[in-house]
Amino acid sequence: MSPGIPAVTAKEVVSVAANLGFRLDRQKGSHAVFVRGRDKLRVVIPMHAGKTLKPKTLAGIIRDLGLTVEEFVELL
Repeated sequence: MSPGIPAVTAKEVVSVAANLGFRLDRQKGSHAVFVRGRDKLRVVIPMHAGKTLKPKTLAGIIRDLGLTVEEFVELL
């Protein structure tokens, strides 16, 4: 049985992205764009301090990171 989408903040997602080799490329307003150089993957994370990301938004980010929900939860 797979776990549901966890309730996490943007800061926690950025931490996982950094552990996977993503770095901040640019930010405009509340949207931060992270890239990973070796394979040119790109992920956009909405940066709203202290707020949890909506489940569908987080699901898209997890998919863009190239992970399953289970793998993402393990990296938290």
